[in-house]
Amino acid sequence: MTKILLSLHVLAAIIAVGPVTVAASMFPATLRRVHGEADPGDARTTLRTLHRICRVYSGIGVAVPLFGLATASSLGVLGDAWLITSILLTAAAAGVLALLILPAQDRALAEAAGSPAPSAQAPLRPGRLAALTGVFNLLWATVTVLMIIRPGSTTGV
Repeated sequence: MTKILLSLHVLAAIIAVGPVTVAASMFPATLRRVHGEADPGDARTTLRTLHRICRVYSGIGVAVPLFGLATASSLGVLGDAWLITSILLTAAAAGVLALLILPAQDRALAEAAGSPAPSAQAPLRPGRLAALTGVFNLLWATVTVLMIIRPGSTTGV
């Protein structure tokens, strides 16, 4: 059963987190195109598509920690430091995505469509969104490395 759970965990990570990582990384560059083109119609369509990918696959991404916890439980490693660290980093990545990146993308889409931004907020900078996306990607890369290295693992891998 552990091998099945581990396989599902890895597949969910590849299928769900991969597209979010790529789409979120492409969003700021496409946003720059929207701001720089005289007729940004195609770029706006691309922005909407990238945002939809991020939203849909982040929902599917909930399966990653669920399968991960089930796998860790079956392996008896729920108390290991590397796993606890991975859980905390996963929660941080989810927080960055849900609380910072997706709302910023929503705001960018509204601005690109010509909706006036609330007076209290400055226009969204693509560079800031790119930095947030970089943090999200770095958190996931760190989790991936921890999953492979597993410091203190008794398997010798």
